[in-house]
Amino acid sequence: MTAITVQVTKATRPRLPSKMFFETFLRVLITLSAAMSVVLSSISVCDGQWLSAPRDRLFGLWDVCRTGTEPPCDAELAGLTRGMVVVRTSVSLAVVVAIFGLELLMVSQLCDDGHSRRKWGLGSVLLLIAFFLSSTGTLIYVALLREYILRSAFSLTFCCQFLGVFLFFLNGISGLYFNHLTL
Repeated sequence: MTAITVQVTKATRPRLPSKMFFETFLRVLITLSAAMSVVLSSISVCDGQWLSAPRDRLFGLWDVCRTGTEPPCDAELAGLTRGMVVVRTSVSLAVVVAIFGLELLMVSQLCDDGHSRRKWGLGSVLLLIAFFLSSTGTLIYVALLREYILRSAFSLTFCCQFLGVFLFFLNGISGLYFNHLTL
């Protein structure tokens, strides 16, 4: 091939549209915000001490009642342990689903192929599923301990969980909407 035929074939070959700066910036911003929500929710689930109550009573995800507390754990708290299984399962599963959603968001940006839009959409849907799971777990936790909430205060890790739930929703909705806008 001569140089002229190479130049002609380059000019006639269809060009793939390059991503705009603003689109890439928003995708990176959504991905970083999703990563922050995963970190916040992971910290709050691992720590698990969401409610600090008077007299050194512990109301957390993993330990509902500490054994050496005064007054000792009674029968009403025994019913809470069964409800906490649902809360633990829900919020832990939400973190796992959000990690997979974040992975799909990152892969859709790194591998710019024909399936990147589907990966982005599926990652956003997984973040919305993580929102539903974590908000369900958080609401069940508040409903189970509604009588102790008036006498105590939420801890910083509960605020991290609440912020993580909000960011799951915000990232999932904005990711889907952004995917729809760039269609």
